[in-house]
Amino acid sequence: MTTFWLTILILGVTGLLAAVVLYAVAKKFYVYEDPRIAEVEELLPGANCGGCGFKGCHDFATACATATSLEGLNCPGAGKGGMDAIGILLGMTVTAGIRKVATLTCSGGCAKRPLVNKFSGPASCSIEASVYSGETLCAYGCLGGGDCVRACPHGAMHINPETLLPEVDSARCTGCGVCVKACPRSLMRLSEVPQSYHTVVRVACANHDRGPAAMKACEVSCIGCGKCKKACENGAISIDRFCASIDPTICNRCGACVEVCPRQTILVKQIAEFQRQ
Repeated sequence: MTTFWLTILILGVTGLLAAVVLYAVAKKFYVYEDPRIAEVEELLPGANCGGCGFKGCHDFATACATATSLEGLNCPGAGKGGMDAIGILLGMTVTAGIRKVATLTCSGGCAKRPLVNKFSGPASCSIEASVYSGETLCAYGCLGGGDCVRACPHGAMHINPETLLPEVDSARCTGCGVCVKACPRSLMRLSEVPQSYHTVVRVACANHDRGPAAMKACEVSCIGCGKCKKACENGAISIDRFCASIDPTICNRCGACVEVCPRQTILVKQIAEFQRQ
């Protein structure tokens, strides 16, 4: 009986000493955190997508709660409503940010870019790109393996069964850029969408071959003819190595380039309002 109570006493004293030590350590190393950080984080989607420019939602919430102004701080996943709520919580004005949406720089689907061979390996763009130039004559176009679709953390992409090209649902895209990193041919781009516009005008081609070779590889390839550049009154279009590109910060979406393009390579994409899931 004495041994039993002695054991209980030793365990009790040990537990009490451990509690005292833990309490002292917690007090010693306690770091104060503004309670508004947790409140801001509750208003965020929790996707940790990086679309805001920070590593995760907690870091973005910390930046908002400790800032003297919300200028330059924007969470695409929270949308306008979420950012307005954060502004009200913190007592600061939310400035309109420039939204970014993923777009594909290729429109050469199956009917436009015929197959010349068949890849029998795993359905992976990265693997196919490391082995050879692809199933078509275009060494720059989309491989259709779906790496970008699988990488998207928001389910904002799918493969079109007819063209076998990935398509982006702009209502779900946060502009996090994960798909951009996943594409081995750098065909996924983040296009800026200023508040005053709801469209993106883009050159849907990345082929840098000379005209004859590009035309042979794909029916909608850019051949660097320069007609779009001449038609653009704002100087938003440049030609680099036989392929045109459009600066979205200068483009006013007039559509002149779309009309003069002989290859139907320049496309206009309607951008839907972001819908928080």
